[in-house]
Amino acid sequence: MNGYDRRTAAACPRYAARDSFYTPVRVVELDLDEPSELRSPGGLGPVDPDGRVLALVRLHGHPLGLVKATGAAGETATLCRALVDAAYRELHVPARSTATPAARRSRVARARVPAGHPLVSVIVCTRDRADMLPDCLDALTRIRYPNLELIVVDNNDPDVHDTENVVRAGYPDTVRYLREPVRGASRARNRGLAAAHGEICAFTDDDTVADPGWIGAVVEAFQADRRVGCVTGLMLPAELDTEAQAIVETYGGPTRGFAPFSASLRERLDDPLLRFSVGRFGAGANMAFRTDVLRQIGGFDERTGPGTPTRGGEDLLAFLRVLTAGHTVTYHPDGLIWHRHRRTMAALETQVFGFGTGYGACLAAAVSQQPSLLASLLRLLPYGLWRWAAARRRHSTTARCNPSTARQDSLRRLSMLEARGLAYGPFCYALSVWRKRGTAAIELGGRS
Repeated sequence: MNGYDRRTAAACPRYAARDSFYTPVRVVELDLDEPSELRSPGGLGPVDPDGRVLALVRLHGHPLGLVKATGAAGETATLCRALVDAAYRELHVPARSTATPAARRSRVARARVPAGHPLVSVIVCTRDRADMLPDCLDALTRIRYPNLELIVVDNNDPDVHDTENVVRAGYPDTVRYLREPVRGASRARNRGLAAAHGEICAFTDDDTVADPGWIGAVVEAFQADRRVGCVTGLMLPAELDTEAQAIVETYGGPTRGFAPFSASLRERLDDPLLRFSVGRFGAGANMAFRTDVLRQIGGFDERTGPGTPTRGGEDLLAFLRVLTAGHTVTYHPDGLIWHRHRRTMAALETQVFGFGTGYGACLAAAVSQQPSLLASLLRLLPYGLWRWAAARRRHSTTARCNPSTARQDSLRRLSMLEARGLAYGPFCYALSVWRKRGTAAIELGGRS
């Protein structure tokens, strides 16, 4: 049976022939406090979806999980009932408070604006995405937090002014505009870090939509424990319009889950591999640091990240360095960011290859900067590779439930590309180090 047994096939739902062709899925939000209303990602709405729907279910504003249903335009009430039924059937829904819905919402709003209101600097680094940037900035200006500094770092050539025009025309009083002409996401982030005034620095990308409660949840996590140096959060798809975007969810998806967790090297880790598999905490599109901690570890390594041969890994390396410096890294799912995935398979394949090279470069950078890590890494490497292969086999099993051979082939190709990137990563980091030294030498010579 094409390489899988009858037990696997029996566990899969049966699809009509038309279902082998991808149809778009509308992503919405449903809060059980208001079960008759659906909203778009970022709290916009209400909306009246037509067709397949993926809903983030909340209770008192807190995300519980994802459920699916199919509806028709003009029948929102029926769709909402189907989604609510699915939520109680498939998710763990905590007992409701006896307070009125209005009181519960008021309590949630207060929780998202923690006492003290420390200044938070939100830094968005962007390049050649002036068309997407307004959606990102509009969402950031809707954040329910009273002490916010918004910074855009334009990582483009000095003679390109598209991003500058967007910021100065649309957000002249709410967003600070900075330019970092030398290409590199790490360099742009460090430019924003150097200019930030906030006690906390939060980073997101130009292809995201921030939840209104994002910063409030991040601040809560920092205030809960002074030892926390970094907070990450849940990332969900803002849209599933193309098959490539759906494949991203099959390949990766919300693997970090809907429950908070933390890690620190001050205590014995439940999973010894966590020290090196820091991607389980999150990604650069949703990360925040105590500003002094991030500055103490040297900011982001400019030899890693998009715009360098490594293509990524600067966020993972920052998480690892925060851990190694003795701080706690916390994942808090209430700190939600909606992300626009790559829309084409070509773009997705490039991105996944970058995931691999970035992770390989992150490990190489960590060992080069702290050689004592090498022994632990080599000891855990076989187990880590086994775990990675097991995860990819689970993706393959999921794909078998879909009769589309193209979908299965795509997932296999993505796995191979990521593995190839992982192998290339250390060499890409070495190349990036060599280039950085050459650039530094030229800059030094120019100054002399």
